[in-house]
Amino acid sequence: MHVLLADDHDLVRESLKAYIERLAPDIAVEAGRDFNDALALVGQSSPFDVIVLDLRMPGMNGLEGLKKIRGLRPGIPVVIMSGSTDAQIVRDALALGAKGFFPKTMNGQVLVNALRLVTAGETFIPSIYLSGGESDLGADAGEPGTASASFTKREQEVLHHLLRGRSNKEIAQSLGIEEVTIKLHVRGVCRKLGARNRTEAVAIAHQRGFGA
Repeated sequence: MHVLLADDHDLVRESLKAYIERLAPDIAVEAGRDFNDALALVGQSSPFDVIVLDLRMPGMNGLEGLKKIRGLRPGIPVVIMSGSTDAQIVRDALALGAKGFFPKTMNGQVLVNALRLVTAGETFIPSIYLSGGESDLGADAGEPGTASASFTKREQEVLHHLLRGRSNKEIAQSLGIEEVTIKLHVRGVCRKLGARNRTEAVAIAHQRGFGA
């Protein structure tokens, strides 16, 4: 995987690059110092698999930078990274075509998992925005009286298959995505249900009326 990570803070940028590459040797990170640097790198012939842009770096002008990058490379998923946790910024970024929002408070392993999700065609939204407020971000709200509003659409699909006793491999084949991506979604389902494993997640889901 080839990632462009643009952030004007040297310590943040270089620390994230080193941490990602240490945790995931298959990921190569190209570091950009600001938005203009990112534009120059994106204009090169070697394409990136995902682009991560710091919201506050020079040249971004809010989300104008997101629009410029998407216009230049519409086929590459772009993610916004920020120290702010403003839900309105997340909504605006998604509306402009961002494939995710990475808060700078997330740990390295979560960041690596999020990068894999985005390159697999998914959208990554921090769980803080999925606790009773996902409908505000344009996701399905689910049925009244259920906890389905806290799941992404893909997590709901994965849970549907889990309730039918299907393995990760079977779910991956059914949904047409990689098994490693299914594992990430299963973790998300377990976390949001407060379950320690998939078996416990299924039991809790049945108790709450999912799949009934």
